[in-house]
Amino acid sequence: MATDLDKLKGRLQALRAKTVANGCTEEEALAAAAKVAELLDQHDLSLSDLEIRQEQCEKSAIDTRRKQRQPISACVSAIAEYCDCKVWLEKDEAGIRYVFFGLRPSIEMAHYVYDVVAAALQGGWEQYVRGQRIIRHRRDEKGSFQFGMAVSIAEKLTAMKIERDEANRRSSGRDLVVVRHAIVDAEYERLNLDLRRGRASGKKVEASAFQAGQAAGQSLALRPGVPGRK
Repeated sequence: MATDLDKLKGRLQALRAKTVANGCTEEEALAAAAKVAELLDQHDLSLSDLEIRQEQCEKSAIDTRRKQRQPISACVSAIAEYCDCKVWLEKDEAGIRYVFFGLRPSIEMAHYVYDVVAAALQGGWEQYVRGQRIIRHRRDEKGSFQFGMAVSIAEKLTAMKIERDEANRRSSGRDLVVVRHAIVDAEYERLNLDLRRGRASGKKVEASAFQAGQAAGQSLALRPGVPGRK
């Protein structure tokens, strides 16, 4: 089983490096997320419930090196849910970091989805700028556009998760979510974390840029695989 996990981890790392290095649109990011979810589900469906329960949970942090929350924060919870993980935010003098907690393949998948979403947010903004005759370059315009995109991505990841889980139940007769969550929830309780509910940042968004970012995401159709990548 360890060998299978290493192979899966290697495939996810290679796919992540290729997708992010090439740059990706929001459509490609979501298609890539669907692909890695398919790989993870195929791996777990090849195991018995007992074998899955023998896997280990891990913590893995993504350092933003920023003092304030970035637009991607709007979809971090959706990324965790999509990958059957827990996530929380930690903050110190070095900045904000997101800590994912779950089974090892799920953690690797969460890093992958986070990276391709971050790449898509940057690519979406650059495409938006190229299509505008006038960019006001207000300090909050880029953040507002990317925040709108992040909200759209979060909504789509949530919808994709529901569809994917239902498809797995129909095809296999098993509910992987129940098995994964039982393990993660039990291990999470043992951490005995003292977490507080976060407060809204209070930062205002530029309405037109936010709506443009949201519209850019909502217009996309999803399909498995990574379009145009080989």
